[in-house]
Amino acid sequence: MIWWILMSSSGSCTFRLAVGATASVALLALGMPSSAAAPASDGQGYVDSTARCAAPNTVVVFGSTDSSRVAICKTPGGQYQYRGVRVRDGARLIAPASRSGDGDFVADNDAMTYTVTSSSLEISVGGTVVRDEAWVDFHGRTASTPKPPPGVLAPTTTVTPTTPLPPPLPAEVGGSSS
Repeated sequence: MIWWILMSSSGSCTFRLAVGATASVALLALGMPSSAAAPASDGQGYVDSTARCAAPNTVVVFGSTDSSRVAICKTPGGQYQYRGVRVRDGARLIAPASRSGDGDFVADNDAMTYTVTSSSLEISVGGTVVRDEAWVDFHGRTASTPKPPPGVLAPTTTVTPTTPLPPPLPAEVGGSSS
């Protein structure tokens, strides 16, 4: 709080609260989004986001970092799909994914590789990690959690989507420019 002491011409002191400054600071604090706050989600991924699995696909894992939202979906035929969005500008990527031998999920797009583990989203180019984004929100099971018994998951195959991506959803446009 900011207090001001004003001296009157008679010599007595009066304390006045700088209400305007305090109110401004309070409104600023309330209006600032927390980077730790998770976006709205349900059993299919993030609501109003590309990082969501539409029926008949099911969500395997999904999570958000400070700059990304990701969902790994599984089709009824057993294929995996990576669905990611960059929060800053709403850029999206939908790509075939596979489950690695250690239980993590991997998607390739041109020279970029996206690896989803239970601790982070790792982005690499030509085997060199360029970003390792820690989850601020994560749901699902990967390498660091117990794996289901052998034979429960169907083998993966690569399927390339042929339809172009729609424009970004309202929840995916904007954000900070970090």
